[in-house]
Amino acid sequence: MASSDLEIVENCETAVRTRYAAAAQAAEAALCCPVEYNPDYLALIPAEVLERDYGCGDPTPYVRPGETVLDLGSGGGKVCYIAAQLVGPQGRVIGVDCNQEMLSLARGAQAAFAERLGYANVEFRCGLIQDLALDLDLLAGELTQRPVRDQAGWLELRSLEDRLRREQPLVPSESVDCVVSNCVLNLVQPQDRERLLAETFRVLKPGGRAAISDIVADRDVPEPMQRDAELWSGCISGAYREERFVEAFEQAGFYGIQIVKREARPWRVVEGIEFRAVTLLAYKGQPAPGGDATHEVIYRGPFKQVEDDAGRQFPRGRRVAVCEQTFELFEREPYAGHFAAVAPQGTPHEAPGGGERRCC
Repeated sequence: MASSDLEIVENCETAVRTRYAAAAQAAEAALCCPVEYNPDYLALIPAEVLERDYGCGDPTPYVRPGETVLDLGSGGGKVCYIAAQLVGPQGRVIGVDCNQEMLSLARGAQAAFAERLGYANVEFRCGLIQDLALDLDLLAGELTQRPVRDQAGWLELRSLEDRLRREQPLVPSESVDCVVSNCVLNLVQPQDRERLLAETFRVLKPGGRAAISDIVADRDVPEPMQRDAELWSGCISGAYREERFVEAFEQAGFYGIQIVKREARPWRVVEGIEFRAVTLLAYKGQPAPGGDATHEVIYRGPFKQVEDDAGRQFPRGRRVAVCEQTFELFEREPYAGHFAAVAPQGTPHEAPGGGERRCC
């Protein structure tokens, strides 16, 4: 990366930190899209959190009782405090943010919220959402004891970071049922986004899901706008192009991806580009293709034919042979209701096209 590009990245990242640190102290309307939340869940949340909340959507309807939920870029904690009520006393909510002012705001409300709710099931951790293994609070404690003063200290620091990721990860692998995020991915620099989604995939349990609300653009954001730190920190310049937002989750290995909410009217129009809020739902754990096709499913319609993320085609109304893993998968979200499951009964029907009965 050229030095000029590095300077632009640094300026944008600094603008994000500075703007959100200030927004933790006093509300800033320009950082917020109008979002309707269930008022029943807002009643228990301290006023200072509600006044300084910033987002573009509500991913919490996709949270279930008893789950472990992770909020990426949790800010002042509003989404975490809503999710805490949804998961109940048997569930757990973890917010991750690296902005100390926002963390202070969120943590400062914990005691009052727990007293109103009747139990405590929320915690806030300091870390980068593109590096969910490194606990920055633990790292800071180590650096207090062993500050970096020279080249040798810097090399030791890198080894320390690797050890902390390995031995005391901020969020362990396959430990989360649902990852949520509200208008944060667009603030992450493009070179870190692949890692961010890989980390999201890593921490989810098989069958877990990500519910992500974010700002997307109807076309590519031109380079001059991407260099504008003010637009970047305002959730504009870093917006994914809409179809590439979905593609990014496909490339990270997610399946069953859906746009579950898309605002018809743009939030803002800048230089003729429409920026709007969407909420995406994506799942982890699609079985590998190629198993023995011992079961069958029938796609109900309404489309003439559909194709899943593994490339399997399902003509409407026609039996298609699948393996047991796929058979079970289609009985769960997000496929449940779209397919009729045909349990094994004697000799299965011939797979479309004939040949060996394999799942794919």
